[in-house]
Amino acid sequence: MSSTSIYENLPLKKLDSESESLKNSQNIPDKQKKRKSTPDIQKISPQNNIPKKPKSSRSISEMFFNRNHEANDTEAREIVDDKAGDDSSKKVQSTPTSALDDGYESCNSTPLVSGRAKPSKHHSNQATNIVLTCTLRKKDLHVQLEEDEKGYESFVLSTSSSQAGEVDPDSPNVPDESRETWGSSADFLLSIIGFAVDLANVWRFPYLCYKNGGGAFLVPYTLMLVFGAVPLFYMELILGQFNRQGPISLWRICPLFKGVGFCAVLVAFYVSFYYNVIIAWALYFLGTSFSSDLPWLHCNNTWNTEKCWESMLPGTSNVTTRPPIFNDTTPTNRHTPASEFFHRAVLEMQWSDGLHEMGYPKWQLVLCLMLVYVMLYISLFKGVKSSGKVVWVTATMPYVVLTILLIRGLMLPGATMGISYYLKPELSKLRETQVWVDAAVQIFYSVGAGFGVHLSYASYNTFHNNCFRDCIVTTAVNCFTSFFSGFVIFTYLGFMSYKQGVHISTVATEGPGLVFQVYPEAVATLPGSHFWSMLFFFMLIMLGLDSAMGGLECVITGLMDEYTAFFKSWKHSREIFTLGVIIVSFSVALINVTPGGIYTFNLFDTYSAGISLLCSALFEAIAVSWFYGLDRFTQDVEAMIGSKPGLYWRICWKFISPTFIIMVVLFGLLNPQPLKYNDYFYPKWAEWVGWSLALSSIVMIPLVAVIQLVKTKGTFKEKVAISITPVEEHEEIRRTKLVSRFKAKHWLFV
Repeated sequence: MSSTSIYENLPLKKLDSESESLKNSQNIPDKQKKRKSTPDIQKISPQNNIPKKPKSSRSISEMFFNRNHEANDTEAREIVDDKAGDDSSKKVQSTPTSALDDGYESCNSTPLVSGRAKPSKHHSNQATNIVLTCTLRKKDLHVQLEEDEKGYESFVLSTSSSQAGEVDPDSPNVPDESRETWGSSADFLLSIIGFAVDLANVWRFPYLCYKNGGGAFLVPYTLMLVFGAVPLFYMELILGQFNRQGPISLWRICPLFKGVGFCAVLVAFYVSFYYNVIIAWALYFLGTSFSSDLPWLHCNNTWNTEKCWESMLPGTSNVTTRPPIFNDTTPTNRHTPASEFFHRAVLEMQWSDGLHEMGYPKWQLVLCLMLVYVMLYISLFKGVKSSGKVVWVTATMPYVVLTILLIRGLMLPGATMGISYYLKPELSKLRETQVWVDAAVQIFYSVGAGFGVHLSYASYNTFHNNCFRDCIVTTAVNCFTSFFSGFVIFTYLGFMSYKQGVHISTVATEGPGLVFQVYPEAVATLPGSHFWSMLFFFMLIMLGLDSAMGGLECVITGLMDEYTAFFKSWKHSREIFTLGVIIVSFSVALINVTPGGIYTFNLFDTYSAGISLLCSALFEAIAVSWFYGLDRFTQDVEAMIGSKPGLYWRICWKFISPTFIIMVVLFGLLNPQPLKYNDYFYPKWAEWVGWSLALSSIVMIPLVAVIQLVKTKGTFKEKVAISITPVEEHEEIRRTKLVSRFKAKHWLFV
């Protein structure tokens, strides 16, 4: 392309008179007087392919706006019109290349209109000179017609763009530059830390570490963390921050995998059905901690049975004369007061024999559950502006409480013995496959990849936020919390082992049994037991609330971003929709506070976020690293934080992380465990219900993919090409029939 031909279409026209020029300027339609957004430029471009905002201080872009003029020159030149008139110089507006950045370098950055006419030095004061100057700066702005790798020509106005592609202006999911943002980067950081650090850090990791070889368990745990969970966590932050969309609508980058977003939203919604019940239990325990005597200390209550044995009373501390509760070979039917309080006083399981006999909700638990949902609504109904302030308490308070509890626990007899059991390495355990599977499952669930929560939170970031730093800090804090809470838990388990005169394996457990039976029993005999009990359950509430907030925020953000056009017609749409989500979740959760609710609770816990969560994370990694393309993805990262991700991240995204997930999923499918709670084995139909619940979210991935292919027009090849290509490239594909994702270069890039 010769240098003289690039200006052939520039609408330069000689102005015959000042009055004519003023008349023309006055007759410019209002639509042209307004600032042009990127979609406007894109619509009127000859090639429909003009990049985003250029970064120089002068522009010829307005020459492309006015389609009423015809090009009559092949070179850029000054047009001077001499005519007698006023002494003052008239101002003529032109459009510079400078763009008004919205702070995110998003598709909605708009050009800034400015510019002045320059009076000619060759004429007297009685002459009015109107000069239109077009300045091209070699470093800042290049105007040329070039052919790209796809084989078609387009005008290029700048050497780079903050985004890899422009947004389709007709799309209902165009990112809104007025989108709400976090009050500060600290709000975002605390929010993702609060979601990642949850109850599992306290009640699951310490037990897994003890069961799977103590300190040796840290080897598979660290490997799974470094090569599996962290890369996927970082990927979610990048996706949310760059696209500034929820977990569903962001899949305009690869419409074929939009079902991954629906899967993540459903998983997060299902988890809220039972996770918030745990917070309600903690609230109930917190309320009973204000009583004169802790109700789980004695066996003289109305709910106790003849099997209850007060093993932790001070009078029974002589371990040489007290009979043990359990024997390694001969089980016994004796129960602790804490165990009977949880099962018979709180859950009232004695009134239900299984899923066939659920009973009615317990009103005290209903009130506690309602209070939990009220707190969640207050935290969420105003968006991240409200939840960002709540996490300053919910995300930081647990560390204060854990530190206090650890200091007190270290003063108890048997504490050091408990810590030694917690950390004592058994390297032989590393030969067992189950140890590696436990490590993988724990770290994936703990980090929270696949839920879509981190993605939703990151969508409210500013474009240039350092999400890499947030990823590393959150991961480090999450792992530290898990490890640190193990010291706290095992100091008290060592104390219980010492008081009861049994091996620590007898008292060590996980899940609700640890925090609602073992720990309450441990603190019941301490001086000031009421204070320690209130402190512990307050910590559980704080740990649970910010994780519950994250799950519901994923649901709200995902659906509201996907159906923006529908919600814009509502007044106070965020408040109303949040209330609707809260009411539905609360209604379903009520089944878990019935006498048979513990059985449905365990069913939800097993199937809601098991295989389905891993599938969500797996297909997310595949869609981004293989279909969207690592080349494009690394460019996105560079546009945001100024540097491309290294080879380690790219290899993990494309190969290692998906492989880890596939191995865990296959192991879970090939080694199914029978569903049971304590001594109750679930009927077969209950397991089918559980698998149906899991598949209801997984099936969204292939279902939405099929719908996308069916509704896309064209041949099968065109359907596939459109479905795996970002929305902003669809028009180009239909026009040129060239698809970069059908080339080997796209698939082989690492």
